[in-house]
Amino acid sequence: MPQPDHVSALGVPAVSTLDSDLQEVFQKCVEKLGFVPNVLAAYSLRPNKLRNFMALYNELMLAPSGLSKLEREMIAVVVSSVNHCYYCLVAHGQAVRKLSGDPELGEMLVMNYRVAKLDARQRTMLDFAWKLTSTPELVTEEDRKQLRTVGLSAEDIFDLADTVAFFNMSNRMAIGIDMIPNREYHGLDRP
Repeated sequence: MPQPDHVSALGVPAVSTLDSDLQEVFQKCVEKLGFVPNVLAAYSLRPNKLRNFMALYNELMLAPSGLSKLEREMIAVVVSSVNHCYYCLVAHGQAVRKLSGDPELGEMLVMNYRVAKLDARQRTMLDFAWKLTSTPELVTEEDRKQLRTVGLSAEDIFDLADTVAFFNMSNRMAIGIDMIPNREYHGLDRP
């Protein structure tokens, strides 16, 4: 049975009605990916919020950090697993497959990251991401100490918490407006 056939329950404006800077972004997506990620299409309902979302996402996921791009995508998947966010599990699960070259890793992180063979640093980061998402009131200095023990700096811990917080917000937005992932993500980066 196929997934629902909408971008979001709220609809999206026609690309031709968007400001030229956003039309250019969408065109670059088509050139690079072959499609416009539905998260961008959904956010285009509020163009300034789309610009802010893209700026924050790009800073968080693409800017220099002690956390690798793969680790940040892994965090996105684990947070989304706690929250049962269909959009982010599909989209970021695909990113994990692509960046890791391991089609099984994305699936393990979606279902139960604890079954994945991870190094101590990754395991500790994902344990922190799970805890900060599921029981944030229980996060203590001991959790940050464990992160330092596996080599995370103060800046790395900041980036980790920032990534967890962003994807909790993003999950709630995707769930709240019934954002559906692009069908293309399902088949990408599989053998």
